[in-house]
Amino acid sequence: MVRPVVLQGASLQLLNGLQRDFPLEPQPFLAVGRQLGLPEASVLERLRNLRERGVLGRIGAVWNAGAGGAAALCALAVPPARLAEVAQAVSDEPGVNHNYEREHDWNLWYVMTGVDARRVRETATRLAQQAGVPSLFLPMVRAYRIDLGFDLSGTHAPALAAPFVQPRSTPVAPAERPLAALAEQGLALVPRPYDLWAAELGWTTGAVLTTLRRWQAGATLRRFGAVVRHHEAGFGANAMTVVQAPPAQVDSLGAALAAQPGVTLAYQRVPDTGWPYNLYFMVHGRERAAVQALVAQALERTGARRYPHATLFSGRRFKQTGGRYFTDAAPVACPA
Repeated sequence: MVRPVVLQGASLQLLNGLQRDFPLEPQPFLAVGRQLGLPEASVLERLRNLRERGVLGRIGAVWNAGAGGAAALCALAVPPARLAEVAQAVSDEPGVNHNYEREHDWNLWYVMTGVDARRVRETATRLAQQAGVPSLFLPMVRAYRIDLGFDLSGTHAPALAAPFVQPRSTPVAPAERPLAALAEQGLALVPRPYDLWAAELGWTTGAVLTTLRRWQAGATLRRFGAVVRHHEAGFGANAMTVVQAPPAQVDSLGAALAAQPGVTLAYQRVPDTGWPYNLYFMVHGRERAAVQALVAQALERTGARRYPHATLFSGRRFKQTGGRYFTDAAPVACPA
């Protein structure tokens, strides 16, 4: 059972403010300190403390679809007596970045990432065969909302102020993939973290920062900043609702669900044999009853309630890390 950390004062300000638009300049923590009226050393000390307590996962890249690599949501139907054993085998796979128990016959859900779609599918097939259990493979078709960087002082994510538009992402160039590998791992909590990346790559710090800024401008990055572990931050109620929407209405329903209060993620996915659901949305909150109420409200307001649906609350969290799309990339010469 995760014991949440009470966030308040400067620590809450730090995490809220750093989830987006983290400074892309040589001394980023000095810049953050100026904004908050804190010395650089104090900013670093607070962030190290938040990382040690499990609230801060990393400060780094969160990619838009199309930046590179591939991913899929996968599920296994595991006999309860074997769940911990199979979950450990799944978590041991380097490409798995999220691995959760959910309250359903399909009780183990994980996200597989990799350098291309073929390898993602092959790895998911291998994991299911090794476990000897039924499996689902559910690649994404399109996103209607992707927003885990919400205000941590509230009880849930707010309603969308404007319709979500999936940006047209510029893929990471082959020569820049080694920097992408470092960016998805996250920055060191030191005064000049970009210098470390530059030294490892054999680049200049200026080239590193210029590339990151270009990725941001070209929507290669969804965001560059603090990635919060929401259970530790007090958002321990996590529900995934799936809907079997008519194909002609899936886009309108997806956009409507994405706009509802509490919804953090909304996607269309390819159905699988024995799993007809094509529309997914997530609600994160502090209390189960409040999340149930938000899910019911979203289904009612959008009209999705009339279609077959199910809500799967999460149980045990077996693994939570950032996606790994570029880990095989080797350092290359500094770009001109």
